Amino acid sequence: MPRTSRHASAIDFLVDRFVGDDPVRVASFESARLSMKVAQQIYDLRTAAGLTQRQLASIIGTSASVICQLEASDYAGHSLSMLQRVASAFSARIELKFVPVRRRPTPSPPRKKRRVA
Repeated sequence: MPRTSRHASAIDFLVDRFVGDDPVRVASFESARLSMKVAQQIYDLRTAAGLTQRQLASIIGTSASVICQLEASDYAGHSLSMLQRVASAFSARIELKFVPVRRRPTPSPPRKKRRVA
């Protein structure tokens, strides 16, 4: 279900509040976001193909528990070689790109009010 602007602004609010500009938190958040995105894509490919985790595991030569881990949003151990095996099973390829980390705009300092005499 696509996010509406209301949901996007709520997410932005939460990110701003709990992640902020702290470099450690930003890095942790970006890592979690990537893991979640990879897991969702693997799940979507598998279910669209009508495969069980066990069937996909058999196709790529691993165990169902590995597929379960790959589809877990909190799993951070994705290797490029495993992702290539998954992509190959679906006649797909991996596209990788580097994009800037979202930064909050720096607010302008408040303007001083002029006193009218």
